Amino acid sequence: MRLEYINRVKENEVLGKNIYTNDGLVLLRAGVKLKTQYIKKLHELGVYYIYVEDERLEDIDVVDDKLNLLKQETMKSLSSIMKNTGMLDKNNTKQCLAMLDELIDYVLELGDVNKSLYDIKTHDNYTFLHCIDTALMCTFLGLSCNMTKESIREVTIGGLLHDLGKIKVSSTIINKNGPLTDEEFEEMKKHPIYGKELLEENINIPHSSIVGIEQHHEKVNGKGYPYGLTGNEISKYGKIICICDVYDAVSSDRSYRNKFNPSDAYELILAGCGSSFDSSIVKSFKETFSVYPLGCCVRLSNGIEGYVIKQNKNFPDRPVLRILYDNETKIPIKFYEIDLLETPNLIIERVI
Repeated sequence: MRLEYINRVKENEVLGKNIYTNDGLVLLRAGVKLKTQYIKKLHELGVYYIYVEDERLEDIDVVDDKLNLLKQETMKSLSSIMKNTGMLDKNNTKQCLAMLDELIDYVLELGDVNKSLYDIKTHDNYTFLHCIDTALMCTFLGLSCNMTKESIREVTIGGLLHDLGKIKVSSTIINKNGPLTDEEFEEMKKHPIYGKELLEENINIPHSSIVGIEQHHEKVNGKGYPYGLTGNEISKYGKIICICDVYDAVSSDRSYRNKFNPSDAYELILAGCGSSFDSSIVKSFKETFSVYPLGCCVRLSNGIEGYVIKQNKNFPDRPVLRILYDNETKIPIKFYEIDLLETPNLIIERVI
């Protein structure tokens, strides 16, 4: 299969994987020929890339649909507990966590933590998917950090509910189309505390998860909020949620800015190692997630374009590429492969 941005998909190409609505319903089934109106509608719905069939890349093995389905079901449960700005419904919370447990069990069963961040992020719908994507990243990262199943569950719950406190922040601040004033930002900075206050009386939420939620904007250099904690004053859960939250936030479109491309968002995390983010957690992040997904097209520093067919463990920005077209004429050729781990003079400039 080949991974293509929606604006590069051509009419009559064959869809490689099912596409689902935010309610978990099948929008388009794998195998359908993509008509112009389908492609346009997907773009309108915020689906920014899809898999299409390509016999030249048929050996690429991508994650099945179960992960996406579990995400959708968890998101539906999450939406039911975030709609009420007054009180947190304990029954809805329990149902949501049961769905989250199923998602965690599947990730642990999957075992392969060397996941592309594209496989986790599929839509630009920010409202609930940011929380789901952050939680899922916490699960993979917790697994990579050799945490116990119970600890993985606790940090994932923290990732899922890390922004719950925003329901107590004015919607005019949350949805403001532009930078916040100093006063507005001071109010926004209280949302980790609001999240703690909403959850501390809920018997379904572990205390360690609440601590992670309260600390998810703290930085190891003391320049975070709400308390300005440093180094080991910040819990491991807070450090994990912080990295996952920042990566997912900057790689999503917001009302006041466009999203970063994946490699820039990734570099932001690496650049913050030891200052904003804990060094050991950043190391695990780098070992866990690859930048470029299987099947995507990238352009190299020498102008050649190729498709990612394999990841090199511990080298997230140095995958193996398959070259399908002549660089000048764009005519299909007998393909060949380039292992970027063996060609240090070449770097990936951008995703095509």
